[in-house]
Amino acid sequence: MTDMPDTDTIKAFNTAIVDEFRSHGGKVGGQFADADLLLLTTTGAKSGERRLSPLAYFTVGGKLIIIGSFAGAPVSPAWVHNLRADPAAHVEIGTEAFEVTAHELDRAERDTIFAEIAAAAPGFAEYQAKTSRVIPLFELRRV
Repeated sequence: MTDMPDTDTIKAFNTAIVDEFRSHGGKVGGQFADADLLLLTTTGAKSGERRLSPLAYFTVGGKLIIIGSFAGAPVSPAWVHNLRADPAAHVEIGTEAFEVTAHELDRAERDTIFAEIAAAAPGFAEYQAKTSRVIPLFELRRV
C-alpha cells in the first residue's frame, strides 16, 4: 500500500501549477515558491499524446537536470517512461520555450550529480531513502 494520490488528484494539482506558472512568468507560490520549476512536454509512450508535467530542475555543472523522484514512490513518474521511449521534448522555463533532447545519466554520473542535488535540496535524499528503485536523472539538452 502506498500513500500516493490518485491520478485525478495529481492531474488537478499539476494543472493548478501549470496555470499559475504560465500566468506569472514561470513563478509559482506555495510549497514551490523558492523552487526552480519548468514545464516538460513529452510524448506519451503508449498514447502518442502530448503530456505536460511541471517539474523542479537544477543546473549542475552547466547541465539542465530533472529528477524522476515521484516523491519516492515505488515507480517512476510517467514522464520518465515517455522520455525513455522518445527523448524529444519541449520545455518552458520562465517565459522562454524551447525543444530539448533528454539523456538519462549513467549510474556513475547520476550518483555524483544526485549527491550535489541532495545537498542543496535534502527532500530528494528523503525520496531516495523511501524507495528501492534508483531515482533517475535526465539532462535536457537544447536542440
